[in-house]
Amino acid sequence: MTEQRRYFDEIALGEEYESPGRTVTEADIVMFAGLSGDYNVLHTDAEFMKQSIFGERIAHGLLCLAIQSGLFSRATAPYATLAFGGLRWKFKVPVKIGDTIRLKAKVTGKKDLSKPDRGLITLQRTVLNQRDEVVQQGETDLIVEKRP
Repeated sequence: MTEQRRYFDEIALGEEYESPGRTVTEADIVMFAGLSGDYNVLHTDAEFMKQSIFGERIAHGLLCLAIQSGLFSRATAPYATLAFGGLRWKFKVPVKIGDTIRLKAKVTGKKDLSKPDRGLITLQRTVLNQRDEVVQQGETDLIVEKRP
């Protein structure tokens, strides 16, 4: 059975979504370091980080940005997305090993594009940890197909 994709025309301004939680693990950080090549001591040196302002290793900001993208897909039926259109993003609070993050998102903009078969959806996204602290937030633009 195929999942129903949601087209531009079916997405309403003001829709809100909330994902389930996702715990960030040491394995996530190690694999992301290998994938990205970012072996900064902030993420990979437990002994060095004991003496830091954080007291322990922290997750890559871009790792958490990637995780929130996956959380978005768990929060709503998949959009008929054609492309990622843009990002305006802030990293507010570090995410540590064992933190559980979740995503709240809201459709804040919709506009037709020059090609008649697609439109632009703007989403306000907020990533929260288990203490309800905002760890990351910003806006993303998705180019979404209109119903054929």
